[in-house]
Amino acid sequence: MADDLISLIDARLDRQRFQEQHWEGSFADYLRMVEKNPALARNAYQRLYDAIVSHGFEKYKVFKKECVRYHFFSDPFDHGADGIFGLDFALMSLVDFFRSAAEGYGTDKRILLLHGPVGSSKSTIARLLKKGIEHYSRTDDGALYSFSWMLDEECQVSPVEGGGREAKRTHAFACPMHEDPLVLVPAEARADLVARLNDNYKPKHHHGKLRIANEPDPFCRKVMDDLMRFYQGDWRRVIEHVRVRRIALSEKDRVGIGTFQPKDEKNQDSTELTGDINYRKIAQYGSDSDPRAFNFDGELNIANRGICEFIEVLKLDVAFLYDLLGASQEHTIKPKKFAQTYIDEVILGHTNEPEYKRLQSNEMMEAFRDRTIKIDVPYNIRLSDEIKIYMKDFGPGRIKNMHVAPHTLEVAAMWAVLTRLDEPKKAGLTLLQKMKLYDGKAIPGFTEDSIKELKEEAPREGMDGISPRYIQDKISNTLVSRQAVEEKSINPFMLLNELESGLSHHSLISDEDTKKRYRELLAIVKEEYEDIIKGEVQRAISADEDAIRRLCANYIESVRAYTQKERVKNRYTGRDEEPDERLMRSIEEKIDIPDSRKDDFRQEIMNYIGALALDGKKFEYNTNARLYKALELKLFEDSRDTIKLKNLVSSVVDDDTQAKIDVVKQRLIKQFGYNETSATDVLNYVASIFARGDKKSK
Repeated sequence: MADDLISLIDARLDRQRFQEQHWEGSFADYLRMVEKNPALARNAYQRLYDAIVSHGFEKYKVFKKECVRYHFFSDPFDHGADGIFGLDFALMSLVDFFRSAAEGYGTDKRILLLHGPVGSSKSTIARLLKKGIEHYSRTDDGALYSFSWMLDEECQVSPVEGGGREAKRTHAFACPMHEDPLVLVPAEARADLVARLNDNYKPKHHHGKLRIANEPDPFCRKVMDDLMRFYQGDWRRVIEHVRVRRIALSEKDRVGIGTFQPKDEKNQDSTELTGDINYRKIAQYGSDSDPRAFNFDGELNIANRGICEFIEVLKLDVAFLYDLLGASQEHTIKPKKFAQTYIDEVILGHTNEPEYKRLQSNEMMEAFRDRTIKIDVPYNIRLSDEIKIYMKDFGPGRIKNMHVAPHTLEVAAMWAVLTRLDEPKKAGLTLLQKMKLYDGKAIPGFTEDSIKELKEEAPREGMDGISPRYIQDKISNTLVSRQAVEEKSINPFMLLNELESGLSHHSLISDEDTKKRYRELLAIVKEEYEDIIKGEVQRAISADEDAIRRLCANYIESVRAYTQKERVKNRYTGRDEEPDERLMRSIEEKIDIPDSRKDDFRQEIMNYIGALALDGKKFEYNTNARLYKALELKLFEDSRDTIKLKNLVSSVVDDDTQAKIDVVKQRLIKQFGYNETSATDVLNYVASIFARGDKKSK
């Protein structure tokens, strides 16, 4: 049994791929590879930009602006676990920053600061960038290399016994900052080498040029100096001690990806960024200024060639921020007791609005502000994108033994988006309508230009409001509530009640006026949900195709006779009669055709049927969308009275009516995704709405 399992595991492993990713060779081997593929020598910004664009993108227009959706941010590395929805404008700005840096236009000398409200995906973006560059480094296009020094067991240059001018090469000592082997090329030869590489370099996605870092890190510089002295300046002999190896960036292995999180101010130490002395090795090497007695393992050291994330960067002590000034502008860090050391990495921080406002008001932080490029990461303001966030965790198939009734996640997303929108300044436009316009819905009287104006008059939309985390927490609470566990189902009203009750002790909302506004928006969402389910019940009741087809045939027959000034033969009596004006008007009134325009509408329908006939097409009851809607509404009105839907609120329903109700319920289950319980609940609730409406009319 164990052998079978071992075979099963072994079959899933790619040994050849492993060997490719752990390639080793000489410095000369590496030069031959770089000459053939100069992209191996790209810097961190060029690699990250190529990693993003390599997954493809698509262009589309929204708010009359061209937008790009990068598939990288859908998280193809982890089956969409960290996929981001609806932040395409913010992500476009982010990718534009990386392209500018890749081409060497100056943004590579800045700290990238993601700024936005809590729960707006700042950390997720940072996590995706780290995952993406990790994944890219394991591909053929993203391959990168570092090197080790081959010395004796004491990491010293010592001659081989009886070997004359030949140093030992028995133990490998890796470059502590994963530097590119090309940093070992002497300064005198670099310009010619870089020029030759750039002649062959044809980047796919940008126009940046290759550059070689200034100097090796202190450890490699020390080893190289010792070897140069030993071999009396013979560089060819020195590089025989260099063993080039392919590396894969890894946050867990602390190779090329670093993460720094602020701690208690008393326990913070800047050596966490730039490394510290290894006191155990001072006795071995005789000095604390010997780089072999220093651990180059600070976050900025190990993140070389990749990316370093600073969580809540503005909570850092001022001493830490000083380190970031040189790291961004000059691409150098200052380890204790050593000279400025070159780094090649993307420095990324993220923060929330209160911390950023404090930065703006602090005059002492002017130098830091000047070296920062801020990118706003707002909440979603498009309903369809917000729904996708919750569908990812709570959608169909995600929750076992629990039915999530249709529109449950939708109403929560609707409320969340409404809290983030500013009241429209245009007369006659409601906040709900504004949300629908942003989501691509058509509303008479509003064009793309007017939607663009709405967006421009509210530049801070999405920077305030309810966080997706709050919604996710309340969905979770609803799923484990006593009622949900008993019924094995949750519905929109259960979730709306949970959302409202949570406002009273929301940790981030202390203003009573804000809470009042959010409760009013919940009432708006509830009304919208009532309209949605009334429409679904209406469509379920009027879904009898035979009945709607007969109604359509009777209407068209009367319209044909009316427009041609003919009489209609009654199929039962056999007598010629006038067209059924009462039937025609009862249908036309459902779509607001006034009496003064009935002739135009009827002629329009006959012309439409004639045009179809000329094209060899047959007119059906659902061919004309406007007429189909009118027929549905008419059939619903007739069927509602037949089914006696409003009698559902009473305890007595006869067998015939119950049979008709069961048919409607099955349509709700099959066509709209309800189960037995939620379909019954919706029918009962819609019945109570009609009952209330009848009482009001009386």
